[in-house]
Amino acid sequence: MTEVRIACIQTDICLCQKEKNIEKAIFMIDNALSQGAEIIVLPEVFSTGFCYDDMPGSAEYEGGSTLRKLSELTRDKGCIIISSIIEKISSDKGEKYFNLGFCIDNGVITGTYRKTHPFQKEKQYFSPGDSILPIKLQSKELTIGLQICYELRFPEVSRKLSLMGSDMLVTVAEFPKPRSDLWQTLVRARAIENQIPHIACNRTGSDPDKSFFGSSMIVDASGELVRKAGEEESILVYDIDTEKTSDVRKAITALDDRRPDLY
Repeated sequence: MTEVRIACIQTDICLCQKEKNIEKAIFMIDNALSQGAEIIVLPEVFSTGFCYDDMPGSAEYEGGSTLRKLSELTRDKGCIIISSIIEKISSDKGEKYFNLGFCIDNGVITGTYRKTHPFQKEKQYFSPGDSILPIKLQSKELTIGLQICYELRFPEVSRKLSLMGSDMLVTVAEFPKPRSDLWQTLVRARAIENQIPHIACNRTGSDPDKSFFGSSMIVDASGELVRKAGEEESILVYDIDTEKTSDVRKAITALDDRRPDLY
């Protein structure tokens, strides 16, 4: 049996208050580590929220201060952290911004993913990424399929990540009210149709213009909901057995029975 202990940290995010958010995240990460967590997932843009009023100040170049802090923490604690931040890249036309998903494994950024499907207002500020690839961990024989929020609505994203060998799907999100029922349905659907564990980490709390319902979830490869948060800040901890995925896929051969020649 191959088990890995996952912690999904559901937290409020104080808009544009980077240091405060990072301090809280580190406090909750330490709590998760005390419970034996090996892989820790934080919500989308956990350090700033969607800080449109100060994009230059909230954004960082890849390898900036936030990722350096988390790299040091993961190296010291021997863990893995997954989330996203606002990234900036300089070009001839000025700064470009991306929603940068990242996976930091024992002090090393083992992979990044720029959100390929910005949602509504995000399109005014963020450039879309142009690549969807899973992330291989270095300290464990595991591959992570990372997607970001709105991409739950695009089954092609999780299907591609699954077919490319992901051992689990991870969704980091700021899914707002009133879409709680949609969130829960989509999270389970992505796990069921790909027969793969799914860790979906949403934020809670509120911004000036919207509020969030939390409801972070961990779903196993059979589609069973094994952990679910309410609206409060919380930490979900669960041991995922990655060998169960192959058992589920042998019992119901949905992936093998696909007809890609027809669709």
